[in-house]
Amino acid sequence: MHTVDFDGTTVIPSKVVCIGRNYVEHVYELGNEIPSQMVVFNKPNSAVSDTLFYFDETTRFEGEICFLIESGAIAGVGFGLDLTHAEIQNELKRKGLPWERAKAFDGSAVLSSFVPFYGTLEALSMKLYHNGTLVQYADYALMMYKPNVMLEEIKHFMTLEDGDIIMSGTPKGVGNYREGDHFVGEVWEGDHLFVRAEWMATRR
Repeated sequence: MHTVDFDGTTVIPSKVVCIGRNYVEHVYELGNEIPSQMVVFNKPNSAVSDTLFYFDETTRFEGEICFLIESGAIAGVGFGLDLTHAEIQNELKRKGLPWERAKAFDGSAVLSSFVPFYGTLEALSMKLYHNGTLVQYADYALMMYKPNVMLEEIKHFMTLEDGDIIMSGTPKGVGNYREGDHFVGEVWEGDHLFVRAEWMATRR
């Protein structure tokens, strides 16, 4: 089973629950419609990785603030890259089919270590640097569905086990990447750098 680090402890997420289309500008960026309700999809444990793999030239990176769940509540915060086979997803969307082939493949949830969180959710923001250039930035205010709303909505129809991860959606600025590309993901709480993760894309 694939694991993440939570405050020096090895944790096994049974699943990664992803929130889609949670930032308006990203919805428009990909030519989608604003959803009438929260978009939710899952990645299995086999998708979890601490290594960023290069798959092909159509694979897209999407940086996200991530939450680790314990006892049904947000216990930790980390940074994640939601990888997407973009051409496959576009074809599936055109046919009205599920996204698993494009979103839930092995290695598609690239996750940092997680840090215990006792602070203010409203103060959270994220930054993603790609080869030294800031390509994504967002804060709590830009989320259409806030973290506690996500949590309660998910719990209406799905059990969250201890160690499960919520990926809270990606802001505008997603793109493709190449082998050897360098990424730095950061989560901030106000002016405090809360989580920092660094990856170099390597061939699988």
